[in-house]
Amino acid sequence: MQGVKVVRPGEGECIWVAGNHYTFQAVGDETEGTYTLFEGVVPPGAGPPPHLHRREVEAIYVLEGELTFYVNDERIWLDTGCFIHIPKGVLHSFKNEGSTPARMLDLIAPAGMEKFLYETGRPVIDRTAPPEPMTPEYVEQLRAAAPNYGIEISPAKPKA
Repeated sequence: MQGVKVVRPGEGECIWVAGNHYTFQAVGDETEGTYTLFEGVVPPGAGPPPHLHRREVEAIYVLEGELTFYVNDERIWLDTGCFIHIPKGVLHSFKNEGSTPARMLDLIAPAGMEKFLYETGRPVIDRTAPPEPMTPEYVEQLRAAAPNYGIEISPAKPKA
């Protein structure tokens, strides 16, 4: 089946990025550059710093748990079964403010942002290990790499 890819539970390349555990389902090299799809596990208290994508739109479906999104000046609470679409150029972040891990499916189009995630992420050796903490030094690493991928990382959280 040329071009067909199947990822079963427990499969897929895993990395830690910004305290979140991402498992890639499909990346640009496999989708002719049209999209990147990954499952994210967001531990309690985790979430990326405020950022925007100059090149991509982002679509997130919450599979399990709760996530609070900060989009420009708005705070949006989502739980299992909720969906959010974030246009390119919109400042956003999310955080798991709950007490249990949240799971989400994240679609980014067109593909390409996965290269930023690969560059700034760390391989997951043990899928059951706790997340790596997001230190100020790590945020600076994200901020330094981001412009190469059309991403801007804000020094402040979007107002809510």
